[in-house]
Amino acid sequence: MYIIHNGKVVTEDAIIEDHAVLVKKERIQAIIHQDQVGIYPEAKRIDARGGYISPGFIDIHSDYIETVASPRPSSVMDFNLSIREAEKILINQGITTMFHSLSFYRKDKITRKHVRYPDNMQRMIDTIHDTHQQLHMIRHRLHARFEMDNIEGIDLLIDNIKADKVHLLSFMDHTPGQGQYRNLEVYRENIKGHRNISDEEVNVLLAERKSTELLTIEKITEVAELAQAKGIAIASHDDDNVKKLELVKSFGTTISEFPITLEIARKAKAHGFYTIVGAPNVLLGGSHSGNLSAAEAVEYGYADILCSDYYPAALIHAIFDLHDQKAVDLHKIFMMVTLNPAQAVGLDNELGSIKAGKKADLLVIERMEDGYPMLTATMVNGELITTTNYRIQ
Repeated sequence: MYIIHNGKVVTEDAIIEDHAVLVKKERIQAIIHQDQVGIYPEAKRIDARGGYISPGFIDIHSDYIETVASPRPSSVMDFNLSIREAEKILINQGITTMFHSLSFYRKDKITRKHVRYPDNMQRMIDTIHDTHQQLHMIRHRLHARFEMDNIEGIDLLIDNIKADKVHLLSFMDHTPGQGQYRNLEVYRENIKGHRNISDEEVNVLLAERKSTELLTIEKITEVAELAQAKGIAIASHDDDNVKKLELVKSFGTTISEFPITLEIARKAKAHGFYTIVGAPNVLLGGSHSGNLSAAEAVEYGYADILCSDYYPAALIHAIFDLHDQKAVDLHKIFMMVTLNPAQAVGLDNELGSIKAGKKADLLVIERMEDGYPMLTATMVNGELITTTNYRIQ
């Protein structure tokens, strides 16, 4: 039994002071008043020292594991090692549930990332799935990001959905001239950033990609129905027009990842989608592709969820950056990394908020005098995983 006390508790409805969180075994037992702490002398105490007692962060879109597993395009590390090393970093960023976002690309002529080759992809999927059969720190889940021109890879996706190894599915189309790459110059610069390549070679790749055959709507619908039957949420990626929103909604999509403009984010909300924006976008002051400003979307109320995208540290810093710099309600932002993502992927019965009966995934976040957020304690499933002490001397 634990009592986390002397902090500000982030509940589903508000941030409340003079309260503590009582944890028994793997569950949250109750939110109690600070005056009641002495009633439980047998409980171990965790002093929040005036900080925030928050639910653990749920990150439903991050391809960080690809960077850990393949720090260089042709260097592929042991996947079990990669997962174990990655979770040591993630737990210290407040991420207690990670949806590892693996990209199902066809043979990649641009980045040549070996980690995305089909055999490596399957080994990583299996490693994520098997993680919970051994000692581990956080909750590992799979977000399958399927590129719609990967026709030869659709059977691999279907097999993994049937084997219950997929927990979130998104359909992506990175064809030049639409979505994230509607500006062809952005696409050109992206290619050149990956490879030393001439303008003539870029033109050849552009022409090839623009003429690539995509999955049929019928096939996408078939896969989407299989996913829905398994209780898997479906997301659309880089939505750039209303017709696309209407199309993806027709085959059960409920999440819009990285809408391209503020207007499309507004339309996505109006269509009933959960909208996701990237925390790195907040810290950088805008999109690296020249698209939607995440901070602006949050300010206007058109964003529901913050994800780390490719930089896990961004989540905890974006929370306080949005509050301090943009005066966004702090409770609202906490919900964007806890309860909202839990609801979007159907985990909110067990995770995402501090409520009696839910799993005890909890954080203590203190702040330095300059505002820097310090994660000083992390609990997963009622077990104290890490404590961190900052020092002056």
